[in-house]
Amino acid sequence: MYCFNHMNWIDPFVLMAVLPFRPRLYFFGPKEDDMTVGGRNRLMAWTRTTVSYRPAKSDLIDATRRVGTVFAAGGVLAIAGEGRIHASERVVTTLNVGPAYFALRSGVPLVPIAINGTSWLKLGRRVSIRIGEHLTSEGRPTSEAVEALTERCTSAILDLVRDQPEMRRPGRVGRWVTELFNDWPEGERPPIEPSSPAG
Repeated sequence: MYCFNHMNWIDPFVLMAVLPFRPRLYFFGPKEDDMTVGGRNRLMAWTRTTVSYRPAKSDLIDATRRVGTVFAAGGVLAIAGEGRIHASERVVTTLNVGPAYFALRSGVPLVPIAINGTSWLKLGRRVSIRIGEHLTSEGRPTSEAVEALTERCTSAILDLVRDQPEMRRPGRVGRWVTELFNDWPEGERPPIEPSSPAG
């Protein structure tokens, strides 16, 4: 089970480019009523790597079964633990409990992953992927165990991103590609000042 931070629509594709091709990699993501509507939904459907759930969380039992099927078949699952995108290279917003719950329920390690360099996209700009030490997930997925593993994962990802600089805003093409499929929770990108790495 991979849990990664999330700043841009392109993050899953970056992971697909750098993580091993085998075992097969799947992503846990929202399913709309009609996945043919909207470019981002069509792109997700086209990859055939999405383990879907309904945003209203009305199908959690079925979604949990689908996750179990992935692990039973020897696959790996990646989740953007924060749920929604944010604009800062060195911030980790509150993680959902899903990654920890699924890891505990299936008895698989939880691996924290940090993506940096995607808050603004620009040709030639470096994107880095840092993979943390796997977190063991043993025992039943009680609320206490899920909360404890979620906190460990949050701390691990934060350790991986805390020294990263904030990106400078690119030119017109870079801004267009960056925001192509982004859906900001606040309705628009929050302002983040470019900076040097944190001390």
